[in-house]
Amino acid sequence: MADRGSDVRPPYRWPDPDRDYTNGAFIPGAADYPPRWQAKAEAFRAALGPRAELDLPYGPAPRQKLDLFLPEGPPRGAMVFVHGGYWHLFDKSHWSHLAAGVLARGFAVAMPGYTLAPEARISAMTAEIAKACWFVATRIAGPLVVTGHSAGGHLAARMACTDIALPLTRVVPISPLTELGPLMATTMNAKLRLDEAEAASESPARLGLRPEVAAHVWVGAAERPAFLWQARTLAEEWACPWTADADRHHFDVIDALTDPASLLVETLLGPL
Repeated sequence: MADRGSDVRPPYRWPDPDRDYTNGAFIPGAADYPPRWQAKAEAFRAALGPRAELDLPYGPAPRQKLDLFLPEGPPRGAMVFVHGGYWHLFDKSHWSHLAAGVLARGFAVAMPGYTLAPEARISAMTAEIAKACWFVATRIAGPLVVTGHSAGGHLAARMACTDIALPLTRVVPISPLTELGPLMATTMNAKLRLDEAEAASESPARLGLRPEVAAHVWVGAAERPAFLWQARTLAEEWACPWTADADRHHFDVIDALTDPASLLVETLLGPL
């Protein structure tokens, strides 16, 4: 078996929470992914022309804006995709191309920005994404589906929890962080500022799923063990299906969103 990225892996220590949640060090060519995402996203927006409504404000803060991508005909409903980056990296402009699969199925796609750490706590991000979802629900009639990747998967899952009221039909968190307790021991917590109280109130795995919302957890089968544990933990706590996508790692598990015939897109939309 080939050594996957051994030249950039952190030194082994056990236990090591930072290593548990390191993705790029275990993915060959990891540094090439963000510029590739950004180039594909820019080309997608340009090709969509007037059907890409950019930087629509859903609140007063600088990052409280979303991009709305419209299908060729009247939308059958809407999907909200929440980007990841451990709550402190990236922005909505990196991911536009991931709307392609759902858009081809006749659904509008919204991609919200949100205030990142350390400027905002995770609880504030949850409130912002809920506000963005309400904006989309008032703009686009029909079923509302929410998904997101990694930290965005966490925020997507939060939209289906019993403490949030949204007209939500289905949630499909992709590679989500669902139990935040372990992240308190990582060095990134200097930015996130998670404490015991917020870990409890913001962990979807500790919160109930609203009974009217259908849920399906998605994760790459080749992801870090911590992410497989996070995904399965939520599926068990919510008693919902989960899929470990064969041979997919943390950076390419989202690629299926570009394909309208993929099982991931079918899981998001069928039989809406």
